[in-house]
Amino acid sequence: MGAVANEALIRPIRPADDAAVAAIIRTVMASFGASGPGFASQDPEVDAMSASYAAPRSTYFVLEQDGRVIGGAGIAPLAGAAPTVCELRKMYFLPEARGRGLGARMLATCLAAARDLGFTRCYLETLTGMDHAQRLYARAGFRRLCGPQGATGHFGCDQHYELEL
Repeated sequence: MGAVANEALIRPIRPADDAAVAAIIRTVMASFGASGPGFASQDPEVDAMSASYAAPRSTYFVLEQDGRVIGGAGIAPLAGAAPTVCELRKMYFLPEARGRGLGARMLATCLAAARDLGFTRCYLETLTGMDHAQRLYARAGFRRLCGPQGATGHFGCDQHYELEL
């Protein structure tokens, strides 16, 4: 998880990162037409991600380059599911972070954390149009589901995946 000069660093979120992470989530989601009710950008936790992911069996990582947060992703228990099921949550990157293998690095970091936290399955939701993300999930072994699981409240998401950890 270290970094070389100009290399992106993946590290746990800090309170000072909250505003940057909230801005990334809202900017990226809006760029995909995903703003308003039923999307993660409306979740109350968005403005206080460091506090939200300080909860038991939760963790959130940021992607930092040259002292600037350019992405993030986290793991938390899937609401309304068995305690062995987690959710990959709020994985978003600014355009300059895309296409560089950083998504795969972040996903691997999150899945390792999920295993360390005792989860045996990982669920995620995404949108039609987020094709690069869906290819990343498929390469990592996620399989597409026919419908949603748990109780995320993200009725705007139309793609659902899970991975046996």
